[in-house]
Amino acid sequence: MSAQEQPQLQQHIDRLTAQGIDVVRVGYPDLIGSDRGRDILLGHLPAACRHGLAFCRAIYHTTPAGGVVPITGGLDAGLPDIAVRPDLDTLTPIPWEPGVAWCLGDTTDPVTGAPCPESPRDMLRSVLARYAEHDLRPVVGPELEYFLCEQAPGTATGWRRSSEVSGAVYTTGLRADPGNHLLRTMRQLHDLGVGVVSGNHEFDGGQFEINLTHSEALNAADRAFLFKAAVKELARKEGKLATFMAKPFNDAGGSGFHVHFSCENVRGENTFGDPAAPFGLSDTARHAVAGMLAHAPALAALLNPTVNSYKRFGPGTLAPWLVDWGLDNRSAMVRVPPERGSGARMELRLGDAGANPYLAVAAIAAAALLGIQEAKEPPPPLEGYGYDPERSPVLPMSLTAALDALEADEALTDVLGKEFTASFLTYKRDEAERFERHVTDWEFAEYSYHL
Repeated sequence: MSAQEQPQLQQHIDRLTAQGIDVVRVGYPDLIGSDRGRDILLGHLPAACRHGLAFCRAIYHTTPAGGVVPITGGLDAGLPDIAVRPDLDTLTPIPWEPGVAWCLGDTTDPVTGAPCPESPRDMLRSVLARYAEHDLRPVVGPELEYFLCEQAPGTATGWRRSSEVSGAVYTTGLRADPGNHLLRTMRQLHDLGVGVVSGNHEFDGGQFEINLTHSEALNAADRAFLFKAAVKELARKEGKLATFMAKPFNDAGGSGFHVHFSCENVRGENTFGDPAAPFGLSDTARHAVAGMLAHAPALAALLNPTVNSYKRFGPGTLAPWLVDWGLDNRSAMVRVPPERGSGARMELRLGDAGANPYLAVAAIAAAALLGIQEAKEPPPPLEGYGYDPERSPVLPMSLTAALDALEADEALTDVLGKEFTASFLTYKRDEAERFERHVTDWEFAEYSYHL
């Protein structure tokens, strides 16, 4: 820590002390976007800023089931450390945890001082640095859906949807949310400072959507990460489960992660609108759309990153499983909302809620940048209702196919970083292979009696 940073640190400590805060929760995202971290007493914050908090690097390679995937720099290196230093600009009190403040952390290699290659936050930073070379700054607005579940002892999973009211999409109040979960959660999230704009009940019972305001891309990814962690934590406090997995129930739809994307110039002006250009979209906007379409198969690996993700796709699902774009057309993978001028943007509807926000935003930004650099033009926009494979190319329909597409897309992986991509592919191929060897309840019910 430099001498210039020490007064700023003391100001933060004085402010937190005045707010009655004596614990700082330093957290960071792993490869799948789950929050990892450590609680430290406020008096230890200066030491954490100087030296970092030591974690095992293999946390990036640890599966949700607790296994460690053999990735370079992990098991083969003897499970070395990474150092996590608090990013003091992200300090925010936790409304539902008196005396505790949340703070994001940045991970580095303690030997070299360089960012850890698997760090999602730093990978996004590296992509955004390429935009700065073009005097552009991506702006992102996240929309996330999730299911709220309550305990159901005796069932296969131990959980059921918190409400069985279906078809209550775009409703509010007690009609579909008898426990008033949405209002209570939005108020807590507002106090946390993640930029909540609005929320509503979604189509299926117990499913909700909360929209966050748009901002610079790294800030938007930070807020989406904290949003997901906070929603899950608030549900746990009430003995419930909030899940962002793509499709948790056979008899319900999936949960999406829609990302609104545009670019500003150095003067803070939106560069996507141009009333004299085709569709009112500037060259930059059209090229960005073309880049999204060109790299869509590879994007699926990062925006639909689990085995479960691809059970959300297919005819009749209303999830975008075809590569197309349209003007204010929600059946397209890339939708261009009707606003122009300062509101001009695209909405990528490909992602599911299980995606790591940092990787999702980085992948979208990388694909758009490639389109801008290559001055690609998109095909004619989709007209009418989509979801017709006779009209549009089909996205990968399994995690393995999506990972193959990502590995084959050298232009995209060059922007994302070869070392990061290699680690991500190894980690995710392990997931796909484990699933292929796993005997499911469906298989036993389908085959055991007749075979």
